[in-house]
Amino acid sequence: MQRTVFFISDSTGITAETIGNSILAQFEGVKFDKHRLPFTDNAHKAEVAALRIKTNYAQTGQRPVVVNTMADRALCDIVASSGALMLDVFAPFIGPLEEELETRRSGAVNRSHGMVDFDKYEARINATNYALSHDDGIDVNYDDADLILVGVSRSGKTPTCLYMALHYGVRAANYPLTDEDLEKLELPARLRPYKDRLYGLTIDAVRLAQIREQRRSGSRYATLAQCRWELEQAERLMRQAGIPSLNTTHVSIEEIASKIFDRFGIERTMF
Repeated sequence: MQRTVFFISDSTGITAETIGNSILAQFEGVKFDKHRLPFTDNAHKAEVAALRIKTNYAQTGQRPVVVNTMADRALCDIVASSGALMLDVFAPFIGPLEEELETRRSGAVNRSHGMVDFDKYEARINATNYALSHDDGIDVNYDDADLILVGVSRSGKTPTCLYMALHYGVRAANYPLTDEDLEKLELPARLRPYKDRLYGLTIDAVRLAQIREQRRSGSRYATLAQCRWELEQAERLMRQAGIPSLNTTHVSIEEIASKIFDRFGIERTMF
């Protein structure tokens, strides 16, 4: 079975797509053909979207599903004229909130991901620059770091640092454990003053070898034996130094970040 799904929004469409995918993941026997229609923020764009959805309905014979985060009811009604199944993400919450707050929603568009708080936005950009400048041991002055990820090369440190910085404004650095570090089996001297900020990432050896093979095909760096040795030594070092760690093999970046925040008691909102 295959169904077409449209994520439609008056802003970026990130919320509609994120929530929509979480819901669709519950239906394992269905294949979804997904389309994102962002910035549908006026009547003309809504009519174009409705025509596209209606055309898909006619071509496939299957009623399309629309996951909608548009705030303007008039725009929602235009899209609904396509005959699609409309799933309004905001609908279950707006009514109760209007009643509780004793005020009507504004219906203003482009609010979900706009620069509402410039200080928070600037903090996120500064944290991203920090993560880039402190990536893979480029800059080892960690005085301003909120946390430091340690692990062998390609264990997920860089993307996790960038995610935490860009979305939450967390200053995250990362330090790659080298062969020399692993042979000594002791915490590198430059990390010792920041032991309470360290968090280790590890990964399955077979998966690590696959990732490294894509980066440096045929190299010793990518062999399964090398990956196993590095991971065994890294995990031994972390246990010996009392560094908390997480195996990232089957864990998303979002979940990795959440677990790290929970460990350090970091409470940040995404926007």
